[in-house]
Amino acid sequence: MMVLIRGAGIAGLTLAHELATHGTDVTVVEKRMEIAGNASWQAGGMLAPWCERESAEEAVLTLGRGAADWWDAALPGHVSRSGTLVVAPARDAGELDRFGRRTSGFRPLDANEIAALEPALAGRFERGLFFTGEAHLDPRKALLALSDKLLGMGARLEFGRCTADADVEVDCSGIADRRPELRGVRGEMLNLRTSEISLARPVRLLHPRIPVYVVPRGENLFMVGATMIECDATSPITARSTMELLSAAYTLHPAFGEAELVETGVGVRPAFADNLPRVERDGKHLRINGLYRHGFLLAPAMARQAADIILRDSAVKEFALEAHR
Repeated sequence: MMVLIRGAGIAGLTLAHELATHGTDVTVVEKRMEIAGNASWQAGGMLAPWCERESAEEAVLTLGRGAADWWDAALPGHVSRSGTLVVAPARDAGELDRFGRRTSGFRPLDANEIAALEPALAGRFERGLFFTGEAHLDPRKALLALSDKLLGMGARLEFGRCTADADVEVDCSGIADRRPELRGVRGEMLNLRTSEISLARPVRLLHPRIPVYVVPRGENLFMVGATMIECDATSPITARSTMELLSAAYTLHPAFGEAELVETGVGVRPAFADNLPRVERDGKHLRINGLYRHGFLLAPAMARQAADIILRDSAVKEFALEAHR
């Protein structure tokens, strides 16, 4: 059986890995000429199901709990299991209380405990929440490593194409799958470089209007994201968003005010009305879509669901063929 996967983003590559692990003949086709540039490339890479529960359904926590283990097994050494720190300025202490009421899996921190966890933030925040079971990875390194691993497993990745013949086809093209029930949610991000601050884990800064996160990438690089704008425009980041993200980073630590603005980026995430992903099937055609802002967190679970359907159908067909003989 040959499986064709359309889209070399996070959904397509994780499904290809699941199938290749079981010895399935897999081809991934991508209309872009490289992996870089899609929404997955601009992602935060936070494997944070407990934090995401603050604004998401219980299913995000249920499906996302195993993500760090999946990534650890697929790409050893790429996952940092250092947890997530959530803080808020004193004037927004109510936001921290609200966040805590809507989530679980954390322990409260006082100012001294925050300083012990992240020395660079000493004296800046009176209270925080530490989600000890969460993790993160660098999305770009993970995408490239996963594609290299797939090639080593015998899978094919073909760029500049969008179709080919196969026994089973799976559409993982995200927002490019233009269906009326899908909407685009635009996310904008910055990459800043400074040697004046060091963070060991993602830090979420709460704000009533625009909560943001800062994710350390190594080599003095920090990703700051991300806006959630209800549109599918892929135009460059706006001046307003840039100023708001920079202001939030500066609130977290003034050293970001002197940081180099290395890169800005925009990604459009596909979402259904309930912001939950789906695996859909129509004969030999399947779709994985609607990962919204939870790509790296939920893609492994959705890939397993789709792979189970494909492998189960293949086993049934093989059994029927043997019985016929």
